[in-house]
Amino acid sequence: MLIEDIQKIVYSIRIPVELRETMEELVKNKSKERLLAEAKEIRKDMKADVSAAELIRSDRDAR
Repeated sequence: MLIEDIQKIVYSIRIPVELRETMEELVKNKSKERLLAEAKEIRKDMKADVSAAELIRSDRDAR
């Protein structure tokens, strides 16, 4: 097939602003939920005898 024979067709649709904003909000919330679940799993796997303040200090000092 020759390159000249290939046609690119692009379709666009208009999504109402309210619907688009709702969809964006859902994506943000899903992402936040996923990150929170991941953070909870990581925290659960960490040593329980290390305080949150020590973790914050060590992270700050590492930068």
